Amino acid sequence: MSKLDLWEKPKAKEIYMLVGWRQWADAGTISSGLPNYLVNLTTAKKIGEIKSDGFYLFQIPGMHHYMRPTIKLENGFRQSMEEKHNEFFYSGNDEKGLVIFLGDEPHMNADEYCDLLFTAVQELGVKRVVTVAGVFGPIPYQKERQVSAIYSMQDMREELDDYSVRFSDYEGGTTIGSYMVHLAEYENIEIVGFFSFSPAYDFADGLSAQPLGVQIEVDYRAWFDILRRVKHMFGLSLTLSDLEEKSGQLENSIRERLTEMQEKNPKLDIASYLNQVNEGFEERPFDPINDIWEESLKDLFDDSE
Repeated sequence: MSKLDLWEKPKAKEIYMLVGWRQWADAGTISSGLPNYLVNLTTAKKIGEIKSDGFYLFQIPGMHHYMRPTIKLENGFRQSMEEKHNEFFYSGNDEKGLVIFLGDEPHMNADEYCDLLFTAVQELGVKRVVTVAGVFGPIPYQKERQVSAIYSMQDMREELDDYSVRFSDYEGGTTIGSYMVHLAEYENIEIVGFFSFSPAYDFADGLSAQPLGVQIEVDYRAWFDILRRVKHMFGLSLTLSDLEEKSGQLENSIRERLTEMQEKNPKLDIASYLNQVNEGFEERPFDPINDIWEESLKDLFDDSE
């Protein structure tokens, strides 16, 4: 019995896929939150899943709580049990469609897991895949997020130069997204991995018993900056004004929190810390000309009508 179950196969002329996971590289809740936001934004419906059998550990010996699923009991009876989900959603029309995959990063059998995803890509007729993830770092909270990119096919590099990205030189433990990009080259599948940094600040002075810092758990600005690139790359008709508004609200919230922390702990000198962060940051604004022209033409035609 196949672990891949697709009960609907869209017929759009062009189909793309965005992929995210509940995983350790989920700073700003980018990898798990952004796909879920997109499902709701596009009113996408579930069209398939990868069954969880064989991909997850119940525990690691010697680490009592690590990886165990969470159960909730009430008066001795189970109310809920945490389960792993790997689900495909779809939204689109006859011309263009978007598949959104949101899963749980597997603990084992990653090759089989990626093979199932590749099979879904082929059976659904997906032209290109974008994976999303996040990493915490000391970056300015009030500026565009720094987005890094990895890619599966060498001839994609020139195109990606237009997306105002850094090309990652990372060396270390891999995520399922990076591993998938690695395997995709052998399958001749186009995958782009977009990684965004989310602001995280450590103000520890070596004297305080408690950690003093700030990190953005849900980074709407990072979601916005990644989705702008995805929208342009896939040619999607997405309205991102809600995310843009949430980004502004987030910036104000962080500013207020930092001001409050500075007032309570003057010795931290948060202003100097943030000045150093700003000075060491290279901003790469993403300004897609085609999107601007499309919006202008749309407004022009709307006015003429």
